[in-house]
Amino acid sequence: MSASITKAWRCGADEVVVVDGGSTDRTVEIAESEDCIVVNSPPGRGVQLNAGARRCSGDVLLFLHVDNWMESGAVDQIRSAMLTPNCIGGGFHQKIDNPKTVFRLIEMGNFLRAKYQRLIYGDQGLFVRRSEFEAVGGFPEIPLMEDFQFSQTLFRRSQKPVLLAGPIHVSPRRWEKNGVVKQTISNWKIAYAYRRGASPEELYRRYYRN
Repeated sequence: MSASITKAWRCGADEVVVVDGGSTDRTVEIAESEDCIVVNSPPGRGVQLNAGARRCSGDVLLFLHVDNWMESGAVDQIRSAMLTPNCIGGGFHQKIDNPKTVFRLIEMGNFLRAKYQRLIYGDQGLFVRRSEFEAVGGFPEIPLMEDFQFSQTLFRRSQKPVLLAGPIHVSPRRWEKNGVVKQTISNWKIAYAYRRGASPEELYRRYYRN
């Protein structure tokens, strides 16, 4: 987490907000030592993301997973994109931190999903104008698929997402732990099940069982 925070500051972030959902490790201590704003929240992805958004003071919000980090220039890319009045938000190209070719294929698949399905997931550095975020009511406060539902709602009603060069660096931890093919198929099955009406609670149990 410390690396993610440090690189966010180095990119020129105006403020860094860390939302803690009741961790028992050194999350709060590390965040406070890095001059972050720390928000205590009930656990849950959608709940925590909304809690962080309420604490932010800026007109543009960037949501970043703790195991992702930004390269120098990423914040300036957002600022430049937002100079276009009809840009409401978007995400970044990914770089999964493993040199194997299969991860380049995953990156490409995620880019195509974001471009053509208008679905920006949390590990793509989702950014959005605060006014648009508030207009759609923020993230649904569900334990999983909050980014999927938020993207569908946001980009259905307005412009396509902007995809910036970035990149956002992504930890390969889950793929390395569970196997690339197994984890990728699991992700596809969860997205398909959600589209078919499966509850986020059940999908959460399925996802974190792996």
